[in-house]
Amino acid sequence: MKAVELRDLDVDGLRAREQELDDQLFRMRIQKSLGQLEAPGTIKGVRRDLARIKTILREKAK
Repeated sequence: MKAVELRDLDVDGLRAREQELDDQLFRMRIQKSLGQLEAPGTIKGVRRDLARIKTILREKAK
């Protein structure tokens, strides 16, 4: 997701999306360790999306 789209969400929506991405990242790491992950490059995108959400949450907290 783009930062502009994320800024339109409210804090509760961002926290829900953060939790969802955190769970997805955990599952992807397990799949990678087992050799079952088909596209290892997707981990990078999930990590970036998670960082974007955390940054926007920090901005909204101010």
